Amino acid sequence: MRAISRRQFLAASGTLAAPGPLFAAQKSPAPATNVLFIVVDDLRPDLGCYEHPRVQTPNIDRLAERGIRFRRNYCQQASGTPSRASVLTGLRPDTTRVYDATTSFRRHLPDAVTVPEHFKRHGYQTTAFGKVFGPPEIDDRPSWSIAPSFSEETPGGQSWLALDAGDNELTDGKTADAAVEALGDLRGSRFFLATGFSKPHLPFAVPKKYFDLYPVSSIKNTEQPGPPRGAPDYALHSSPELRDYRDIPSEGPIPAPQAKRLIRAYYASISYVDAQIGRLLDGLDESGLAESTIVCLWSDSGFHLGDLGLWTKNTSFESAVHTPMIIAAPGRRNRGRNCRALTELVDLYPTLCDLCGVPIPADLEGSSLTPLIEDPERLWKRAVFSQIPRDIPGRGAGMGRSLRTPRYRYTEWTDDDTPYKASELYDYEVLPLETVNVSSRPRNVSLVNGLAGILEEGWAGSLPPSDPRSSVKS
Repeated sequence: MRAISRRQFLAASGTLAAPGPLFAAQKSPAPATNVLFIVVDDLRPDLGCYEHPRVQTPNIDRLAERGIRFRRNYCQQASGTPSRASVLTGLRPDTTRVYDATTSFRRHLPDAVTVPEHFKRHGYQTTAFGKVFGPPEIDDRPSWSIAPSFSEETPGGQSWLALDAGDNELTDGKTADAAVEALGDLRGSRFFLATGFSKPHLPFAVPKKYFDLYPVSSIKNTEQPGPPRGAPDYALHSSPELRDYRDIPSEGPIPAPQAKRLIRAYYASISYVDAQIGRLLDGLDESGLAESTIVCLWSDSGFHLGDLGLWTKNTSFESAVHTPMIIAAPGRRNRGRNCRALTELVDLYPTLCDLCGVPIPADLEGSSLTPLIEDPERLWKRAVFSQIPRDIPGRGAGMGRSLRTPRYRYTEWTDDDTPYKASELYDYEVLPLETVNVSSRPRNVSLVNGLAGILEEGWAGSLPPSDPRSSVKS
């Protein structure tokens, strides 16, 4: 396989109809602020700039020095398609009604205006490379001025592979090639360029040189705590996404040597995608667009690496819903700072509008983070929210709805047809890992009642004081 240009990539996908300029030049209204929108699949915050001691991510770290790291950021559902639908519409899963990988957000919200579509309506050229929307709306034509280019990776039989291949022989490398070439074509236009990288999603198949960064002997702590004591069984799962690979046992715990190899391969995949992000940043600098382009990087979910006896995502536990988010906005203060306020991926849509001077749609269910970019220490949300669907044995379809405060995680499990409830409470100040569900302890009755009240009020009851919809004023 060989590297292909952006023009070849578009032609191969049938989206380039005729020769000529890829983007029609247009005069940009002032201020000319572009957006480079980078989404990474299944990336937990195991990054140098998030103080991970081993994972090497010099390019994401470089981006973090240009912007703000949101250290307590959470997705709304730890599953690719629901999470991406939430980010791109600015609406939460209970509004989009997307809880799985097969439902389109346009099924229930046919007139929803996505963030790229909104920018397109306000004079931006919009396009995408790689996986930005999840299936089935992988290309969502209303969102783009130029039809996006998406190349699906071929699933492998092995969960990980150290490949004798160059970076741009693989999907993410081709995506980076095409996006860098597009930056040159976009000069002179006001643009929203989305780029979706597939790693570190399974299978962990990347060039061998990235595995060489992590000798097997450097991988420690593969003996993880088991499931939380006192948690309902349906809060957990059997790691089915990993079990699909032929080198993984069909049931039971993952043996320690195998767990070590999987963690090594996950880290290698992070470093591989970091290198592709570095190529994007270099392209931005070389094109002269860095000082007029906002760069935001986010992941659709976290990822369990054997903690709590779990692998992959699809839970409401911290490893699955805690995601990195970095926003680098030229000319803004506090470059290189950490922000420890509670934030959510659903906040991205209004934030990008606010930073670019684009009107913020009234129906969005997140809050602009611009006040935090200006002052990372300011008073913010008291809680953030996520959810995950489950089949509850003997009761049918159910839902786990979870909130995170600076100290606690509280989750309630309900089903559709009965008043049945089960709850979980984890105190991160007492036990940093979710090893014991303490919701039933008598001394926690008042605490549980208070957190249940916040959960019942929902996201609208925990808006930051800066949000004009908030009843709390700073």
